[in-house]
Amino acid sequence: EPVPEEPLPPHETIAFARRLLEDGRPFSAHEVFETRWKSCPVEERPLWQGLAQLCVALTHHRRGNAVGARRLHDRAATRLVEYENAGGVRYEMDLKAIRDCVLDEIDESEPT
Repeated sequence: EPVPEEPLPPHETIAFARRLLEDGRPFSAHEVFETRWKSCPVEERPLWQGLAQLCVALTHHRRGNAVGARRLHDRAATRLVEYENAGGVRYEMDLKAIRDCVLDEIDESEPT
């Protein structure tokens, strides 16, 4: 399934990226989030950028780059926590659960 070049609305972005992640395509999910972040309102950029970085962290992990995976996770986590603390719109996402899920994968499993 190709990744659209045009940005999707927020909920469609989330749903499409989730399907890509479930299909084992974190880099493609990153591209979906990146497209959204480049076109979203400025106050939402940390959200979409942080989600894109989490996907790249998973990509690094699956390619065997544990250091890069952890660094990107930590950078994304900082961005998402700051966004959440500032009261940013979350589109019904549990950002802590998402961060924790990615961290669990990169810390506790072998690359796939």
